[in-house]
Amino acid sequence: MKEIRYTLLSDGSSDKALLPILTWLLRLHGVECAIQSQWADFRRLPQQPQDHSKRIELSLNLYPCDLLFIHRDAEKEPREKRVSEIKKAVEGIRESVSVPFICVVPVRMTEAWLLFDEAAIRRAAENPRGKQPLNLPNLSKCEELPDPKQYLCQLLRQASGLTGRRLKKFRAREREKIQRIAELIDDFSALQSLSAFQLLEADIKQMLKRQSW
Repeated sequence: MKEIRYTLLSDGSSDKALLPILTWLLRLHGVECAIQSQWADFRRLPQQPQDHSKRIELSLNLYPCDLLFIHRDAEKEPREKRVSEIKKAVEGIRESVSVPFICVVPVRMTEAWLLFDEAAIRRAAENPRGKQPLNLPNLSKCEELPDPKQYLCQLLRQASGLTGRRLKKFRAREREKIQRIAELIDDFSALQSLSAFQLLEADIKQMLKRQSW
């Protein structure tokens, strides 16, 4: 295989930050060919589909791929419930889904997986030499935070060192900053101790073996 092209269908736009993580996992487990990643972006459509089956079908039509990652944040629900919802949505359009798919279900939110790299957070905040203390959570506890996205945004604001109007402008770009954190991290191996990440990694390994990629 000369190239693997995958599409990520996610709950929200900030979950685009999963792309570097997914590419890292594919590389870690032996994919040596070119990897082309794309995020299913429906924001410019005049009417965005709400039904999950229709969102899956549309993502495959607009972003053809060899592999589809379907993301749902677990939030307050058990992972198994989200996985079941995804599989049920795929079953509803089984004839339209001609590529393998993998469920991506972080505990609560994607942002919990970006809370471990202080240097990346400082660089994303455009203040890499900042001295403001950052209270990063213990990695083993980050999946237990009630609102990881809010926690990460607060860290970005602290790392920026900005105040007043400049901080207000900074806050308007926080989604972009979250994506930037993921792009700046070269090694996600620290996450391999987290249960939800371990399940994602196991699913990717099985899929690669099944597809002989």
